Order: sequence, then structure tokens, then C-alpha cells
Amino acid sequence: MPKAAIFDLDGTLLDSVDLHALAWQEAMVEFGHDVTFEQARSQIGKDRDKLIPVFLSEAEQRDHGKTLDEWRRKRFKSAYLPLVRPFSAVPDLLRRARGAGLRIAIASSAKKDELEKYLVIAGIVDLVDVATSSEDFDESKPVADIFDVVLEKLGIEGGAAVAIGDTPYDAIAAGKAGIPTIGVLYGGFTKSSLREAGCVEVYPGPSTLYARFDDTALAK
Repeated sequence: MPKAAIFDLDGTLLDSVDLHALAWQEAMVEFGHDVTFEQARSQIGKDRDKLIPVFLSEAEQRDHGKTLDEWRRKRFKSAYLPLVRPFSAVPDLLRRARGAGLRIAIASSAKKDELEKYLVIAGIVDLVDVATSSEDFDESKPVADIFDVVLEKLGIEGGAAVAIGDTPYDAIAAGKAGIPTIGVLYGGFTKSSLREAGCVEVYPGPSTLYARFDDTALAK
């Protein structure tokens, strides 16, 4: 049985993927880039260091990449953060995992102040042993940095943990750190795409993981 469960936040524990996509799409349009909601949404799961280069050239990144991201962050905080809600059974799932002897980690690339708000929204502040923010690592998913940091904080090897995420980027990054990944479908990616990225199991979301806990990789 694993020693720790490492959870992604957006699209895994929190219903926020569409809201982040809206903020990114609006920011791109605000700065003159013809990016659709669907295009922006397909990149959610990456942090700004990996997402912005998909849509902006190197010259455009130097010219206004940082300003665009600041505009996007302010837009998300003012318009969309108040709309973020947790998926069903999130605290129950984390309590079940803790009851089974697992330590709980959050692998997030959010800013530290944003991370604290997300944990409150999810109702899991007192259930988390270790968490990361963007200040803790250099490169975001699908690079393994975020999981390497979590493992170091937990003091364990990759094979002693299970990651839970909603995107192929989660599975790829976790796999590079030697961590098997359980995929969930609320992020909008297909079961086959999550499997192809390396997920060992795929479930609809936290409530199914909670209901079937004993049958999942978290209990084996």
C-alpha cells in the first residue's frame, strides 16, 4: 500500500478548469491574440511558463507575456475565483485516505496566497500534510519538478506515492518522478488520453474514488 496520495487541485478537487480557461482566453484576446475558449481549455493543467508559449511567439512573450499573465491573474481573482467550488465528496475522500494511513499532499502551481484560498474553498485545510506553490519549483508540469519537491517534502520515493490528476500533464510529470497516477475525468480530457499519458486507473471524479476506495491504487 502506498504511503502518500498527491492530489492536483484544479479539475481534480476543484471545479475550476472552465473558469481558468475563460480567464486565459479573455487575457489572450485583450492582448490581441485570436485564441478560442476551446484552445485555452486544452492547455489548462499547464502553468503559465508552459501555456503562454503555446500562443505567443518569443518576441511577443518578451514584449507583453508578463503583463498578459498579470492581467489574467487579476481577472480570475475578481470575476472567477468567487465561483470556484469543490467537487462532491472531496473532504470525505481525503479523510478516507488519511484513515487508511496515507499522508496527503497537494501538488499545486498556484501562487501561495491563491493556494491557501483554494484549500479553504475545498474544505481541506486541516487534511493536508504537504503542499506546493509556484514558489517551490522552477518548471511546471509536464516537467517533474513539482512532484520531485512534494516527494522531498514527504521524505519518500516516487514508488511509495500515488498521484491523482485530471490531465495528461499530471500523469506525464508524475511518471517522470516514478509516481503512478490515477486519472479523473472532470478536467475534460478523455479516458484514452489519460491512459496514453500513463494513468494506471481512471475514474469519473472524487466521489467515485471515495466510493470505490478499496478497489483503487490508493489501497493496494
